[in-house]
Amino acid sequence: MPLFDLSAEDLALYRPALACPDDFDEFWGSTLAEARSVGTAVRVARRNSPLRTVEVSDVTFPGFGGHPVKAWYLRPAGVDRPLPGVVAFLGYGSGRGAPHEHLVWPSAGYATLVMDTRGQGSGWGGGGHTPDPVGSGPAAPGSMTRGIEDPYDYYYRRVFTDAVRAVDALRSMPDVDPGQVCVVGGSQGGGIALAAAGLVPDLAAVLADVPFLCHIRRAVEIAGTDPYGEVRRYLAVHRDRVDQVFRTLSYVDGANFAARAVAPALFSVALMDPVCPPSTVYAAFNAYAGDDKEIAVFEFNEHEGGGPAHTESQLNWLESHVPAQRPALSEVEEGRSI
Repeated sequence: MPLFDLSAEDLALYRPALACPDDFDEFWGSTLAEARSVGTAVRVARRNSPLRTVEVSDVTFPGFGGHPVKAWYLRPAGVDRPLPGVVAFLGYGSGRGAPHEHLVWPSAGYATLVMDTRGQGSGWGGGGHTPDPVGSGPAAPGSMTRGIEDPYDYYYRRVFTDAVRAVDALRSMPDVDPGQVCVVGGSQGGGIALAAAGLVPDLAAVLADVPFLCHIRRAVEIAGTDPYGEVRRYLAVHRDRVDQVFRTLSYVDGANFAARAVAPALFSVALMDPVCPPSTVYAAFNAYAGDDKEIAVFEFNEHEGGGPAHTESQLNWLESHVPAQRPALSEVEEGRSI
C-alpha cells in the first residue's frame, strides 16, 4: 500500500509517551521466577536427517507453567567446540515446521534453537507441535485476544515466558557458549525477540525485523489488517472493555521491553507496512535503551521488509558483533576457479 504513516523525518524522531504499568518489572520478575521454579529439564534427542552440513536434534524444554515446548536444535556438523548461539522466534500463525526451513543461522556457524510458538502452527509454513494447554475466556479468532482481559491470563505472557526459557535452554547446551547467545525474529518473532531482550539482561545481540506488538494502541488504531484487526473486532463487540484490554496489552508492548534492553540491536522497518506500521517500529527503536543500535529502512516495501538482501546484511552485522567460529578457507580454496 502507499505511504500512510508519519513522514520519514518524523519517524526518525518519533518518541511517543508509552503506557507502562507501574508494576511492569514486578509482573515479569514474578512470572519468570515462577516458571523457572516449575521445571528445568531440557530433553534433547538427536534426529536422523538427510542434511549433511547441519546436525539436527528435537528439543523439548519447560516453558510457562512447566508446559513442554518444542524446538529444533540445529548445529553446524563436525564442530566440536562451544559455539555462539541464536534463539530464533517465528512469525504469527507459523510453527517450527521442518529443520530444513531454518538453515541460515546454523549454516553461518551458530548453534540455533528454533522455538515453536505454543498454540500456533496452522496458519502457514510447515506446521507446529506445541499446544497451549491454558484456556481463556471469549476471544476473536486468532491469538491476539486470548485471555486479553487480564494480564495474568493473557496469551503472550505465556509466549514471552517460553521465549526466556528458550534462551535458558540454549544456554544449558554443553556445546554452546552461554555468554554469546543472541535472539532473532521477524514480525511476531521480532516482537518476541524484543521481549526476550528486555527480560534477559545479558544477551549478546538482538535482531528484530519489522517487529510486531510494539506501540500496540497506535497499531490497533491504524494498522490496515490482522493480527491487530483481531483486537479491533473484539472491542467492537466488547465496547466497555477498552481500558481493560489496553492495560493488558501494555504488559506485552515491545516498546516497554525495548526501554529495558541494552544488547547491541539491529532493527528493520518497511515504510509501507500495513501489518506493523512504521511508527510502531520506530516507537520501539527510539525507546531502545542500548547505545549500539541500528535500523534498516525499506522505503517501498510492505511487511516483507528487506527480504533476502537484508538477511545477508543481518549475517554480516551479527558476524561483526558475535563472530561465529568457522574454519577459514585456504588461499587455494579462495582463489579456485569453478
